Amino acid sequence: MPTGKSSWAAKVLALLVKDLRTEYRTRYAVSAIFLFALTTLAAVSFSLGAGGLPAHYLSVLFWVILFFSALSGLAQSFIKEAEAKTATTLQLAADDDVVYFGKWTFNLVLLLGLEVFVVPLFLILLGVEVSRWGLFTAAVILGSVGMVSATTLIASVIAAAGVRGALFSVLSLPVLLPLLVPLVQVTEYCFSPGVMESGITEIRLLAAYAGVATTGGWLLFPFVWRE
Repeated sequence: MPTGKSSWAAKVLALLVKDLRTEYRTRYAVSAIFLFALTTLAAVSFSLGAGGLPAHYLSVLFWVILFFSALSGLAQSFIKEAEAKTATTLQLAADDDVVYFGKWTFNLVLLLGLEVFVVPLFLILLGVEVSRWGLFTAAVILGSVGMVSATTLIASVIAAAGVRGALFSVLSLPVLLPLLVPLVQVTEYCFSPGVMESGITEIRLLAAYAGVATTGGWLLFPFVWRE
């Protein structure tokens, strides 16, 4: 007999599989974020060429491309529920925390897939060398978790709104700005071979943001989802 924890995880997994199947049929979110990222990367690489830019500007470009690419598609899991008129059914069929973490996991998978695509292309097209892969990987993972935690809650808020895409970006940017600052700083350390900064302070800030955003989103989601 399955335990409560295994049953809860199975429900989250079932919701994730449902969203992945829906996305496989429509490919709306995947097309939006990947085409945006590819177009932006191509424009930046053709304009600037490989090499020559300081590490600070490279780190800013890297996270701006990732942030805006992600914002073009991370709201779709909730928007599709509203457009298909299945949000009420989902409210009746699943607990609030199951819905939140199911959508959260879907967005995380989507974002990590985007990063697997963007990171190598960015490094190759702009001629960037990463001097500290461990620190860079930790920053990307923690940044992804923080971004997904914040945007999942915001996506549930704007799903019922009329102008969803514009509203999602407007609400997300102020919330994500405290995350962007340490991400840019720690990525600059990784793109600068001669810099000896440890980056531990920035990693702690990223971990704190990810923890607070995930916990806050989980606690606030029932009030947003049921309204």
